[in-house]
Amino acid sequence: MHAPVAGTGGRARSGAMGPIGPYAVLRGLDDETSGIPVPEQRFIGRSADGDRTVLISVPLPGADPGRFLAEAEASRYLLGPWSSPATELAAPGDAPWYARPYLPAVPLPTALALYGGPLPERTVRALGAALVETLIIGHGQNLIHAGVSPAAVLLAADGPRLTCFGAVRAAAEDGTPRSGLPGLESGSLPPEQANGGRPHPMGDVYALGATLAYAATGYTVPEREELPPALRTVITGCLSRDPAVRPRPAELLDALSPLADDATSAPAPQAPAGSAAAPSPATVLDAAGNPAGRAAATLGPGWLPGRIIAALARQSAELLAATLPLPPAARQD
Repeated sequence: MHAPVAGTGGRARSGAMGPIGPYAVLRGLDDETSGIPVPEQRFIGRSADGDRTVLISVPLPGADPGRFLAEAEASRYLLGPWSSPATELAAPGDAPWYARPYLPAVPLPTALALYGGPLPERTVRALGAALVETLIIGHGQNLIHAGVSPAAVLLAADGPRLTCFGAVRAAAEDGTPRSGLPGLESGSLPPEQANGGRPHPMGDVYALGATLAYAATGYTVPEREELPPALRTVITGCLSRDPAVRPRPAELLDALSPLADDATSAPAPQAPAGSAAAPSPATVLDAAGNPAGRAAATLGPGWLPGRIIAALARQSAELLAATLPLPPAARQD
């Protein structure tokens, strides 16, 4: 699936938009011309006192608000530096929304538009290491992301953030075919989930492979020859239609962020019976049992192209200069 390279992301909307919860909307986040489905509507908002700027998500028109909020609530338990858990949710009975702290970031489709095409291999490797690290941590918590896609990935200067937790579950209940549903990008939807299957960890691996393929080629399901040679085996393995033969997340981390020759590894904790597999012994763990150091080593200066860094700086400057919309009564005066 081709990624249209057009536009540079969510500019402030021309018409006045009402507040979402306690936040005034400053601008949209996503580029509506990119052609890449987004599982939720996302906006940058600010509190009335001007002290807090947040990223707000609301469900797509026609989406089930109960499932949307249930997944947002579950995301509050996500750990790891590259996750994006909800920190605030709509009150019961209110219109559905959730928010988390804002940081300058652009969606992956916007990043390809800014760069003018597929991203450098170094960027794709660093992106993959951070995303798979996030999945390893989540699977260790028995949290299946079920929403990895190009639009779910936000690129910030210090590393990516994985959003849209539970988008597949929110789109339709298990047992209901999900292929073609609004907000779900077909190329990154695992075949078993497209047919209505319950999300499992290896579905996250498929979606990760499609997302990395998009970053590297502009397609979520490219021809093998279109992939960078050093990434072909990793990505095509993820995209296997048979979940049983897809690589384990810990194997992906070792492939995308190899250990230094002199690195030492700590023993991996044993997962409880029936839970997601723990990282392999080849994966270095921190004191909390998470593989956080591996991806961080790939995200040093230069991991993002300069054009994207410049866009993040512009976004930050624009929001610092933005003023809160006038309340309706003031606009009528």
